[in-house]
Amino acid sequence: MPIIMQIKFRFLWARFIPRSIVINLATLGGMGNHTSMPGTLGSVFGFILYALCFHYLNPFFYGVFLIALAYLAAGICDAAEYHLMEKDPSAIILDECVAVPFVFFGLNAYNPLVLQLSSWPIYIGGFLLFRFFDILKPFGIARLEKIRGGLGCVADDLISALISCLILHITIVTQVSPS
Repeated sequence: MPIIMQIKFRFLWARFIPRSIVINLATLGGMGNHTSMPGTLGSVFGFILYALCFHYLNPFFYGVFLIALAYLAAGICDAAEYHLMEKDPSAIILDECVAVPFVFFGLNAYNPLVLQLSSWPIYIGGFLLFRFFDILKPFGIARLEKIRGGLGCVADDLISALISCLILHITIVTQVSPS
């Protein structure tokens, strides 16, 4: 087993957050406990997060906020796994919520390629691509779940989002460029 899989990344700061707050953040207010498709619900909340907070940011601030949010999510998911005594339980949907804005990186309102096309098919396509890669976990994405702690909880979703982002960018560029 690779050494990265054996290391337990610790987010000790998250252990100081009260248990009830950690569980509520990780399950998005308990929504992860009340659905048969918690990952999809977390992804919907991620799209709402993108639409409300990220859509109009310039790429620099978008990237900074994404990295900060991913770090915070990894810490909260780490503490939630600790409190729930379970590895990446399905009730934890913060990882999907944080990953979805990564799908749309570079496609914000300042990008003229998106404005040339009708925007909703792009957003729906990005959402569906993310769910496809998050559920099936091809290309070795499933191996990332073996990383211990909150980093393993978040890493597979982030890589699924980045692959979806790459495919979305390629699709948009090939649709807009002259044939």
